[in-house]
Amino acid sequence: MLTITELTKTYGTKDAVQRASLQVDKPTMIGIIGRSGAGKSTLLRMLNRLTDATSGAVTFEGRPITALTGADRRKWQSECAMIFQQFNLVPRMDVVSNVLHGTLNKRSTLATLFNLYPDADVHRAIDILDRLGIAEHAPKRAEALSGGQQQRVAIARALMQNPKIILADEPIASLDPMNAQVVMQSLRRIHEEDGRMVIANLHTLDTARRYCDRVVGMRDGRIVFDGTPEQLTTGVARDIYGADASFSEAATSTQIDTLERETA
Repeated sequence: MLTITELTKTYGTKDAVQRASLQVDKPTMIGIIGRSGAGKSTLLRMLNRLTDATSGAVTFEGRPITALTGADRRKWQSECAMIFQQFNLVPRMDVVSNVLHGTLNKRSTLATLFNLYPDADVHRAIDILDRLGIAEHAPKRAEALSGGQQQRVAIARALMQNPKIILADEPIASLDPMNAQVVMQSLRRIHEEDGRMVIANLHTLDTARRYCDRVVGMRDGRIVFDGTPEQLTTGVARDIYGADASFSEAATSTQIDTLERETA
């Protein structure tokens, strides 16, 4: 399904990602962990084609993704939706319009210019917001929502693209524990109910263990671990984060675990 082969991105003399290889044979929820600067974001941006690889290849269902150009590249970006840490919404625009931006790659220039959307798309956007528990906020400006609500709007916008893959770049890094829990549960539910592949860069070990079927660890641009959550031992974690790691990142995930026990 998804094959990453020797994928490398070089900036000057530094390799941000070094010869990364992965094989994903079915829709899976994958968590990518590692320190800041490990290459996690660069890897996702190459998968989405926001950044071109220096060398190596990505194929999806037999298509050579790294070779796509023009309209084919834009089509791929609609099939491989990206969710960002800072939401990337239009703050002064209403929520439903932000969600409808997920259809921009499929609309004419004229329709985009005059902000015209078919009724069917509007209804679908509201249905998606309802699925994520925020339909009542559809007419509000995005800037009026909490961080967790804005991230769910960003997820709804991604779903409007009807993607085959959802890439989430640190989707909960700027959220409090309760909102982080809601966002991760939403991504997990989308994977399970829709059968979509979800690949998320995550800041905490326990979040990856709890929500993901497969965990990939990166260090200094290289993939140093690829296995199940059960295989992510303390020793493996130290290989990923370094022997001097304080594991302070586990604090947030511990708070999430506590919240989940309290709300179970």
